[in-house]
Amino acid sequence: MAEWYIDDKKYAKIRTPEKLSHRIKKHQSVLLKKLGDNNAQLQINKGTNLKIAVKKLNGILIKPGETFSFCKLVGLPTKKKGYLLGMELSFGEARAGIGGGICQISNLIHWLVMHSPLTVTERYHHSFDPFPDDGRVLPFGSGATVFYNYRDYQFTNNTTHTFQINLWFTEKCLEGELRINQELDYAYHVFEKDHQFLKIENQFYRKNEIWREKILKFEGGKVVETELLTKNFARVTYQPKSYLDA
Repeated sequence: MAEWYIDDKKYAKIRTPEKLSHRIKKHQSVLLKKLGDNNAQLQINKGTNLKIAVKKLNGILIKPGETFSFCKLVGLPTKKKGYLLGMELSFGEARAGIGGGICQISNLIHWLVMHSPLTVTERYHHSFDPFPDDGRVLPFGSGATVFYNYRDYQFTNNTTHTFQINLWFTEKCLEGELRINQELDYAYHVFEKDHQFLKIENQFYRKNEIWREKILKFEGGKVVETELLTKNFARVTYQPKSYLDA
């Protein structure tokens, strides 16, 4: 992206295997998911794509004043780099694409970042919901889609602390954590409100709101700030269970 070279941002680029002292948030995401009747091979290929991309991100430090850019760090997924056909969501449908599936990493990272004082400066989410929930643990619409040279995921560290993203794999999951060099005296709780499916002129839609509370750790969990992070409204390409018997 041309703006990487002409803007005044200082992009995070240093990675280290040494972990910062304090963990802010940890999360795990199942590697193989049931996604309708789609090709199981695309799910298997996704694992290869994730492992290649994770190598570019694991251990990245985000120092004060620096901006994290997913696309700048990972680069363009190509066959030459070892990426395979995986499932990607674009132009209103789920289809195969080289490097498909790496949004699972940006989704996980965004969930970690929402539990921190880092400032999200560029984020996109899908305009449609293609698959019924299957073991979903995060609120609908809490992810961050990426597509090289078109949609990036960026956040900036406007604090005086240094942060670090660590990513690794277990047998069934992609796991990640956000760490910091000095413990904060507050934490965040992210939650969903007003989730519902709607049917408008024979088309299904899904909506919700995602909120965040700032909680003081050492004052009995006192909530000192509540904010609306995002409102979601998306077309649904399947029939929700609540309408199956209608």
